[in-house]
Amino acid sequence: MAAFSTAFAVTVCCFALFGSTFVSSDGGGGAGNPSKSVHLGGKGPVEGQQTLKFLYCYSCGYQKAYDQYSSILSEKYPNLHIDGANYDPSMAHLLAAKVLSLAKMVIIIAIGSGINLFEYIGKQQPNWWIWCTSNKIYACLVVFFGSNMFEGMLISTGAFELYLNDIPVWSKLETGRIPQPAELLQIIDNYLLFDNPYPA
Repeated sequence: MAAFSTAFAVTVCCFALFGSTFVSSDGGGGAGNPSKSVHLGGKGPVEGQQTLKFLYCYSCGYQKAYDQYSSILSEKYPNLHIDGANYDPSMAHLLAAKVLSLAKMVIIIAIGSGINLFEYIGKQQPNWWIWCTSNKIYACLVVFFGSNMFEGMLISTGAFELYLNDIPVWSKLETGRIPQPAELLQIIDNYLLFDNPYPA
């Protein structure tokens, strides 16, 4: 049973290491999604083309909202270049999440191996640690999912920011909500009319 518990703990730790949900290849992103850029049609903007950029919180589930809005906008504004990317958390939050993930792996390995971490700092082993090493599987699961929950809170920005030609036109961080489709269409119409009041 002890061998099984140790093997299970090591397996959970490996999953935490290689299946980490917040580390991206470019240092940002969340919930398993690195910062990404999506261009409708697979091409970048041409010279003089209007560009609408979405920066959204992927871990909040706003990818679906971005997909829906980009589909609506591409139909009404076929010449509008639409770009979407993950809104990265602050470096402080990202660093805290990485430290928490590392601590999670160390604790899981220590529990699975029955190591008394407190003897290294000259402290007596507390009762809760004795309980953890006596209930390895349950303790590892609690540490794993509890840590993941806090990591998710650290990297969740709640952002849904819109920029038209690099000019901010909507911010969920300021308004507290995502714009309705009609609102967004009106914003774009007003901007395009102001940008070109005398179309040919």
